[in-house]
Amino acid sequence: MVGKWLEMLKEAAPGVARAALMFSPDTSPHYYVYLRSFEAEPRSIAVEVTAAPVRNTAEIEEAIAKLGREPGGGLIVAPDAFTVLHHQLLIRLAQQHRVPAVYGFRAYVALGALMSYGPDPSDLFRRSASYVDRILKGAKPADLPIQQPTKFELAINLETAKALGLQIPDRLLALADEVIE
Repeated sequence: MVGKWLEMLKEAAPGVARAALMFSPDTSPHYYVYLRSFEAEPRSIAVEVTAAPVRNTAEIEEAIAKLGREPGGGLIVAPDAFTVLHHQLLIRLAQQHRVPAVYGFRAYVALGALMSYGPDPSDLFRRSASYVDRILKGAKPADLPIQQPTKFELAINLETAKALGLQIPDRLLALADEVIE
């Protein structure tokens, strides 16, 4: 996911030269694994990606302000319990410091986030019904295979893009499931 988030962020904001992957190590310690796996892959996108672990609102403010102080900063907000709880602060600070950001949840775009890319929650819930059915019929949960998301959504807020001075490419707009004007 980090690679896809970065690809879309770079396409929407070509001036991004460095991006911070923001997450809470307390609620999502596995994001270091994602970052390491991304760093190990050959990249066609020339963007430096660093971890931005945050544990409180002061650290969120400091990290986003730091990204906004120099041109070329971008933000990838990983979906975890902490960032979900503070999504309005994250969106407001990214706008205030003029930092292009991508989020994991489509609903944030309606609140002013630049863009989101992530699994379709309706599809996940719909597919989980078959698991509930199998468990109620006697299947052991440990015996059921793990399912990965298969349907992903891209949403873009053109009003936020305009406020950031960005012109979203037509190709990216054509891929979007939702465009807010």
